[in-house]
Amino acid sequence: MGKRILVVGGGGREHAILWKLAQSSGVEKLFAAPGNGGTRQIAENVRIAVDDVVGLTGFAVKNNIDLTIVGPEKPLSLGIVDVFRSCGQPIFGPTRKASEIETSKAFAKRLMENAKIPTACFKIFHEINTARSEIFMRSAPYVVKASGLAFGKGVYVCRSLEEAEKALKELLVERKYGDAGDVIIEDFLDGYEVSIHAFCDGKTFYLFPPSQDHKRVSNFDLGKNTGGMGVIAPLPQFKSKYRLAIMGGIIEPALSALAKYAEPFTGCLYPGLMMTKYGPVVLEFNARLGDPETEVYMRLLKSDFLDLVSACVDGNLGGINMEWNSGFAVCVILASEGYPDTPVTGKMIQGIEEAEQIPGVVVFHGATVFKEKLLTSGGRPLAVSAVGDTLEDAIKAVYDGVNCISFEGMHYRTDIGANAL
Repeated sequence: MGKRILVVGGGGREHAILWKLAQSSGVEKLFAAPGNGGTRQIAENVRIAVDDVVGLTGFAVKNNIDLTIVGPEKPLSLGIVDVFRSCGQPIFGPTRKASEIETSKAFAKRLMENAKIPTACFKIFHEINTARSEIFMRSAPYVVKASGLAFGKGVYVCRSLEEAEKALKELLVERKYGDAGDVIIEDFLDGYEVSIHAFCDGKTFYLFPPSQDHKRVSNFDLGKNTGGMGVIAPLPQFKSKYRLAIMGGIIEPALSALAKYAEPFTGCLYPGLMMTKYGPVVLEFNARLGDPETEVYMRLLKSDFLDLVSACVDGNLGGINMEWNSGFAVCVILASEGYPDTPVTGKMIQGIEEAEQIPGVVVFHGATVFKEKLLTSGGRPLAVSAVGDTLEDAIKAVYDGVNCISFEGMHYRTDIGANAL
């Protein structure tokens, strides 16, 4: 008898997870809460918001859900894992306390300091005057971060004093990200960014191949930070010595520190790293799979994803052999007009079927909704993914797919993966 699986979330990450789960012989039925215009094709969309923990719990109990997989960070911060476990419901993700490694950058920074995990030197501020004083004593570039949840957009790399003061005003006076709370000012790090994902069962962990997200909205890494405009995996220039340094110097001490200062971590621990001339340095920790990283990982993963997630939940990850397909995967985000600030929505999408006729191309839906026709409903409607034997092959295929798709105001980066070449 197959399992009934609930995936919490409605973005490209969740569509990619459902797409991979649909290939498993161990699945009876898939549910997505709330899902999107693409997930409806492979799962039953359930109209429950990701922050409605009571509603999600009730649905899981009533519908005999065998396993729940949490995609976004919001329900983790609300303690969905704690509530599900108290009801005897198996769920993939860290507890509220353990997820603070993402939901509070101040907590994460102090944890890294205590565990001697390499990270940029930092100070934490609660109000604007002392934060401004710190900026005046530093020289550009300045790095200013919201401590709490800002959904990938609360990081400011400021090239001038004026930019830094504007960032502080947005965070501490205007409260642009609501309850994101304190501000962290830290040293600027030079290098290239890498996304690392580690699946954990509380005592054992497995590393995914390294990937590289492209955070800035415009080509050449210009413009504002976003939730991600595209990603490649694996990273050609990544060396095995870095992998050992990350395992022994970052993942292991982070898991040990979480067990000591919070709770044992189960789920996906995702440190965003800066590869400096001194080695890997942690920019931030996330407590869940990345988006758009998941879109390329699901294309490359050879093993059964259900087996992998179930092993994490059951505390049996050491008994799983994780296999990956050879070659490369690339994902390009098609964004709405106005993103990342105020996206324009309700635009009709065309060309997805044509794009998926190109060998190696799969289109994952993010902010889409089906109302007699497929419409945009947020900032990142589509994630076009492609695989290839070489990185060049994957890049060519993904942009061939992108060129088939259109909606009014659509914009995207044309240089995803270019630096790695």
